[in-house]
Amino acid sequence: PAVEAGAESSPSQGLAAADGEGPLLLKRQRRPAAYRSMVHYLKVREVGGWGPARLQGFDGEMRGYAVQRLPELLTERQLELGTVNKVFASQWLNSRQVVCGTKCNTLFVVDVQSGHIARIPLLRDSEARLAQDQQGCGIHAIELNPSKTLLATGGENPNSLAIYQLPTLDPLCLGDRRGHKDWIFAVAWLSDTVAVSGSRDGTVALWRMDPDKFDDTVAWHSEAGLPVYAHIRPRDMEAIPRAIINPSNRKVRALACGGKNQELGAVSLDGYFHLWKAGSALSRLLSIRLPYFRDNVCLTYCDDMSVYAVGSHSHVSFLDLRQDQQNIRPLCSREGGTGVRSLSFYRNIITVGTGQGSLLFYDVRAQKFLEERASATLESSSGPARRKLRLACGRGWLNHNDFWVNYFGGMEVFPNALYTHCYNWPEMKLFVAGGPLPAGLHGNYAGLWS
Repeated sequence: PAVEAGAESSPSQGLAAADGEGPLLLKRQRRPAAYRSMVHYLKVREVGGWGPARLQGFDGEMRGYAVQRLPELLTERQLELGTVNKVFASQWLNSRQVVCGTKCNTLFVVDVQSGHIARIPLLRDSEARLAQDQQGCGIHAIELNPSKTLLATGGENPNSLAIYQLPTLDPLCLGDRRGHKDWIFAVAWLSDTVAVSGSRDGTVALWRMDPDKFDDTVAWHSEAGLPVYAHIRPRDMEAIPRAIINPSNRKVRALACGGKNQELGAVSLDGYFHLWKAGSALSRLLSIRLPYFRDNVCLTYCDDMSVYAVGSHSHVSFLDLRQDQQNIRPLCSREGGTGVRSLSFYRNIITVGTGQGSLLFYDVRAQKFLEERASATLESSSGPARRKLRLACGRGWLNHNDFWVNYFGGMEVFPNALYTHCYNWPEMKLFVAGGPLPAGLHGNYAGLWS
């Protein structure tokens, strides 16, 4: 998933105190400390007294401070999602709305303030060929292009790539021609009009979208008033190389765009990381065996540090492809081997969603977890060990069906795997969602942390 940046402080706070100092400011004008204060920064920013470069530098420092302190200030408000089964993917559309995809193949928008849910019709293939065994796959990926004018996700057939226009969510096109032969697990945008999808069939596909061209060739509404969309084919499709070990399990599980150089990282379930160069076609640059290769299901990229992070059964591994030897040691989630289920980077902090319903926060530069403030202030080395900051998510909703009764003995409390999370940094909000980890259990969880 993608993290939004841009948190700013309100210029209205603290100005009265500055005005109240009166003539004392004249005596302190030459003191550098006065020019480094928050009050001075807010007042000067209000009248435009600093140039853009200096403002950006100070804003950068404030965002760095915010990302360190925000997690311990977050509190949860659970959201009711009805009876949908396991939220696999989510993205913020604006300050109030989050779009979500579920295992039961439901695409919907939830208003985090009112709780209102609006379902989005899925796009249907030009030829009805949806097999019965595909209906339980669901929507595993939702991604917005850089300008937030297009949304990519799965179609009614989970093998097809659906593109919607934003903010209207009108359908634009569906990639259902000569594309994937199995479920789409991951999507990444390389630019505003170029996307890549990764599938369980072991292939990655390159797609190009031209909204202006589609406007000229597609009648957007039929006589019955239903939306009509274009049906497209990939510009290129490449297969993941077969590994000597476990060659049949080369399913593409996660994708991440590597900065501005048109590089794409991919993780396959056979325990490999693959790097691709994307231009008019896809060209594989390298493949690396991962140090931890069980349940590699999530991947993210840090622009500030040029580092990929891969989530596995109980670890997060870091890959700096500029270095011959990796200098960032893997972190262990220590959550009972239930797996790392979602990852996101902001600056040097990585947020980890686990299979045990908890959020962890790791400082990659310091190579340690963020700690609870009370335990972090302990000065005695002989005292109790410092406790890492851990946010425990709520119970959510669980379907008390026959499977739950027969296989789990009617267990009332069951932790939710946090399959997805996304930040709204300008408003300091975090949306988290998921559901019970066992495949047979039916349930969901969603929460707004702010």
